[in-house]
Amino acid sequence: MLVLTRKTGEAIRIGDDIEITVLSVNGDQVKLGIDAPKHVDIHRKEVFLEIQEENKVAANGIEDIEKFLRG
Repeated sequence: MLVLTRKTGEAIRIGDDIEITVLSVNGDQVKLGIDAPKHVDIHRKEVFLEIQEENKVAANGIEDIEKFLRG
């Protein structure tokens, strides 16, 4: 893991087309701005993990249907 220190208004770049800027720091809360191409999905980690779990459940459902249809 790369650890960086940034102040309000400072940014980091990821590749050529993603920029993350520290917008504000208030106590233990940090507000970030993310500038990325529209085709890049951006989610909070807990939302991302929930999406992954739902995709696994859906994939298992499709496998069950395929097994049923093959008989």
